[in-house]
Formats: sequence, structure tokens, C-alpha cells
Amino acid sequence: MSEQPRVRRARKSRFTWIRAAADRVPTAWFAAIGTGVFLAATAAFGGLATAAEPPLPHLRKGTAHVNDMRSLTVERAVLIDELPGSGTVPEDDERVLAIVVDVENNWDRPLSTTDDLNGVAASFSVAGLDEPSSSARMDDATIGPVLQPGVPAQLVYTWAVAADDYAAGDRLSVTLSDMSLYTASFVSKGTYWQDPTPSATLTLVLKDVGAGVDAEAGDEG
Repeated sequence: MSEQPRVRRARKSRFTWIRAAADRVPTAWFAAIGTGVFLAATAAFGGLATAAEPPLPHLRKGTAHVNDMRSLTVERAVLIDELPGSGTVPEDDERVLAIVVDVENNWDRPLSTTDDLNGVAASFSVAGLDEPSSSARMDDATIGPVLQPGVPAQLVYTWAVAADDYAAGDRLSVTLSDMSLYTASFVSKGTYWQDPTPSATLTLVLKDVGAGVDAEAGDEG
């Protein structure tokens, strides 16, 4: 009977020491220890997983991509020796890569077709290519036309490329972007479209038309 109280007092004293020691450990240490255990466990199962962004919608050729700025339908891509009237003049070791698009201005102001402010060309890009060398209307060969609101037009965008860089059957990856309308109010003035944000993709199969329709017609006649 006389020994039991001493056992209980010893246990009470031992646990009191543990609590006192724990009170002297900074709280941040417990957080660090917990984080270390979590990271160790995560590493054992392949590391921290990063949530993958969903892929962009992939459009078929000939499908309109519509936003507040414009409606753009990519029709076809061709490789040609030269394309007079397009605004792009290839050198001796170059050819012309051309992409034909249907565009309608959805804005309430005139819209440029080039890559400057308010330009349609800034709203799409082709993997492996810089900005187009030129844009032109297909009906009257106007170079760098400006589109009026609600008036559709068929355009050709052209690049001068090295003769051996592309061939028939090559697949071109096109990215279509939405742009934000910005109104300047401090240093500069004006309203324009900027910050292209990719929102869809499509793939074109390149067709090689050689010297073009005129040359083919001359050979046949």
C-alpha cells in the first residue's frame, strides 16, 4: 500500500517533464517537422503533383474562331514559287508560304489586318514562323487592307521561307488567340487590342502548288 503512491507520483513527475519540455519547443519547429514528414511521404509516392492545364480546343480546318475582335476561319495553306500581288517577294533561294483565311471585323471600329495595334495578324500564329511578311485581299490584291465593321473579306497571309524548309504534306500547327481591349488614359491615348491569349489550335496540311495556277495553265495550253 505504501509503494503505490510513489509510483503514481513518479509517473506524474515524468509526464510533467515531457509537457514542460514541449512547451519550450518553438511552435514553428512542429510545423517544420510536419512539413518534413509530408514531403518525405510525398516523395515516396512520386513527388508533388502539378495540376495539368486542360488542352486547348482543337478546331477543324474551316471552323470559325470567333471573339469580340474578329471572326477568323483558316481555310488552307499552300507553298508556291512566288505569289505576285501578295506583298511578299521571295529571294532566289526562297519560296512563298501562304495561308488563306476568311475574316470579319466584329469590333465597332476599323480593324487592321497586320500585326500592329488592332491587327488581326496578332490574333493567330503558326509554329516555327515569325509574323507574316504581308497580308492582302484575295479579290483585289490590296496589300495590308483595313477591315470595316461587319464586312467580311478573304485574305492571304504570306511568308518568304527557305526553299527547302517546307514540303508538301507538312503539318502546320496554328494557334488562335483572344485579345483584350485596352484603353490608354495616361501617357498615350487610344483604344486597341493587346495581350493575345491562346484559346484554340488547328492543324493545316501544306499543299505545294509549284509555280502556281498561271504556270500550270500555260503548260496545258
